[in-house]
Amino acid sequence: MKRAIITGITGQDGSYLAEFLLSRGYEVHGMVRRSSTENFERIGHLRSRVHLHQADLLDQLSIIEFLRDVRPREVYNLAAQSFVPTSWVQPVLTGEFTALGVTRMLEGIRLVDRKIRFYQASSSEMFGRVQETPQTERTPFWPRSPYGVAKVYGHWITVNYRESYDLFACSGILFNHESPRRGKEFVTRKISHAVASIKRGLQKELRLGNLDARRDWGYAGDYVRAMWLMLQQEKPDDFVVATGEDHTVREFCRIAFDHVGLDWRKFVKVDRKFFRPAEVNLLRGNPAKARRKLGWKREVTFEKLVRMMVDADLERLS
Repeated sequence: MKRAIITGITGQDGSYLAEFLLSRGYEVHGMVRRSSTENFERIGHLRSRVHLHQADLLDQLSIIEFLRDVRPREVYNLAAQSFVPTSWVQPVLTGEFTALGVTRMLEGIRLVDRKIRFYQASSSEMFGRVQETPQTERTPFWPRSPYGVAKVYGHWITVNYRESYDLFACSGILFNHESPRRGKEFVTRKISHAVASIKRGLQKELRLGNLDARRDWGYAGDYVRAMWLMLQQEKPDDFVVATGEDHTVREFCRIAFDHVGLDWRKFVKVDRKFFRPAEVNLLRGNPAKARRKLGWKREVTFEKLVRMMVDADLERLS
């Protein structure tokens, strides 16, 4: 039986990846931080099928002991401080988790077992002030937030360990990927939850920032397949995972409100406090390499994703 570790197993991507790996016969081990309040909501239906271990990206020794105890074939590093606005409020902590945390995982693998295959969750936020559209694996990075800067470090340290120590280490440069399991602090879930709340008479308006920001939005359930495919290749490499389409926040609002028979313009208010200090206006990825080498393609369309999220929030509130 193949054995895999997922850091960030309690997050959106971690829960979908755990489901996917279990469906393929893996023994799945998740890393969780010790805290006074534990939130296992996203993996509640999997608790009896996964093994959870306490370890921390801030603590090198706990990572080494975790790797020695589990002896995995694959490690998927999905844990991070992943909310962009928070990275301006807590830039140092974001760097510790999202940048140096990657180094600690790679160093642990180097010391425990160099045959372990490693996946690093890179991000389209690394492109920031984009130098070309669409963005590919060769597009220069220009991050526009502490989160984006930390992800660039995590990406390049993964490349560095691959080239320096011959580790099987891959980075997936994933563009925005959403689902009903997305946290409410993210704009897509903020919209879908507000639409459901307004439809149920529980909320009167939705306040948002830049409605013209354009993103390449896909479904998280599709994207975890790409993560797994990267670690099944003969040689490690880095891949852009995206839909190749971009849509505005305004489009997301229109489709979401239309789905429940409401006019979005009557409920959405622009609030300057939700604008970023340095805006990222357009992200659109070119997934040609992932299609060609991994045989990966998205299955859920943008419109279907939006409606799926609204339906899930309507059901939660019913």
